[in-house]
Amino acid sequence: MPQHVPPPLLDAGQHPHRHPLGRTQAAPHDPERPRRIVFLAHRDLDNPAAGGSELLIDQLACGLTDAGHDVTLLCGGPATHRRSYRVVSAGSTLGHYAAARSAFARQVGACDLLVEVCNGMPYLTPMWHRGPTLCLVNHVHTELWDMRFPAPVARAGRLLEHWALARAHRGNLLVAVSPSTADALRAIGVDQRQIRLVHNGVHEPAPRGPRSATPLFLALGRLVDYKRIDLLLRLWERVRPVTGGRLVIVGDGPERQRLEHLAGSSVEFTGHVTEEEKHRLLCASWLLLHPAAVEGWGLVVTEAGARGTPALGFDVPGLRDSVEDGVTGVLVRGESSFAAAWCTLALDDDRREVMGKAAAERAAAFHWSSTVRQFGAVAAEAVERARAAGAMATGAGR
Repeated sequence: MPQHVPPPLLDAGQHPHRHPLGRTQAAPHDPERPRRIVFLAHRDLDNPAAGGSELLIDQLACGLTDAGHDVTLLCGGPATHRRSYRVVSAGSTLGHYAAARSAFARQVGACDLLVEVCNGMPYLTPMWHRGPTLCLVNHVHTELWDMRFPAPVARAGRLLEHWALARAHRGNLLVAVSPSTADALRAIGVDQRQIRLVHNGVHEPAPRGPRSATPLFLALGRLVDYKRIDLLLRLWERVRPVTGGRLVIVGDGPERQRLEHLAGSSVEFTGHVTEEEKHRLLCASWLLLHPAAVEGWGLVVTEAGARGTPALGFDVPGLRDSVEDGVTGVLVRGESSFAAAWCTLALDDDRREVMGKAAAERAAAFHWSSTVRQFGAVAAEAVERARAAGAMATGAGR
């Protein structure tokens, strides 16, 4: 698969704070930049079901606070105190979607920019918020609705999501976390001129720990249906007689009990682990296994790459962007190909080492500080566009 090198932002070169080569430049002294920013999202980082989306919001909120912005996260479920920014609960996990508008009015009041984080079910913020609004999209859930809901519910959810992104947010900017997400937005009718690309970052890792002397394969993430850990467990029964070793599954979620019943020998479920233990496992593992059906980006791929660990996944949206096929890992199209590539890589120490070095080099290009700068520039552009639109409307009404 040829390397896909996307520009840091889509539609680059049309905004005064963009570098001529397309790199976003921060504008810390721009009087137009929003001071008060509110993120409206499904959950906060300390929620037991938190994943990559919550980590992204946390890093953006912390980075924007450090840059002088006043940041609030309005979310569903319990609100946990954060030292860098304010967290407010809008209600229960599901109920907060209906209560978001009243919670915003009651507990936030006003802001310079509202960022709607759309992860499937939309908040329809353009219908009730009149100020500058930005939509952040990890991935479009088109095919995932059918995996989780009966056909009538899935169809209704899919139509609502597509309408919200392509119609309700018409005129607003939408931030996509990968070229795959940008492609999916265009496919449902979002104008390319509205889309901006802001990649996830990665923390600079601690010094690397030792690689396991015996085969160790790692899967890391929320245990939900579309991550397809059940498929991984089935394939492990074919791979284990060839490679030996252990399969370690890190994370928790609604699928855990079912998956534990499906697991054969030499499989370990750790649940949530500390950052130190995650670092140790990423360093020790021979391969990161990522059998998800779709991703926005696949943050764990970059985290593994930063430790010199290549990834094996399917050729699906998101992973096509975070894995450079044949260079930093391998992408396959079918289950048998996944098992074959798993065995082949496990038995080829030299190839894994070369891929691991390439993965580390690629991961070094992605930093959270760059993510925050890029997002800050898009936030300023969103406010500027809203003010320009308001001025035009005022002029037309005279």
